[in-house]
Amino acid sequence: MSRFELDARRMLCPMPVIKTQNKVKELAEGDILAVVCTDPGALSDIPAWARINGHTILGHEENDDELTITVRVGG
Repeated sequence: MSRFELDARRMLCPMPVIKTQNKVKELAEGDILAVVCTDPGALSDIPAWARINGHTILGHEENDDELTITVRVGG
């Protein structure tokens, strides 16, 4: 299991989800991806995408205008 970070700051919907999807394709099952973004819509979009695609949201943090959504890659 490895940990990765994706910078999706200043990207608007649907780009944070698309960038997350593209990055996850490069990762192995069990890897952890922290997606850092500024689009508040990502807080609902990325978890919805993760559920549909078999990934797990481990949590999220909000810091000023930035969100970090942590995803565990599923099988």
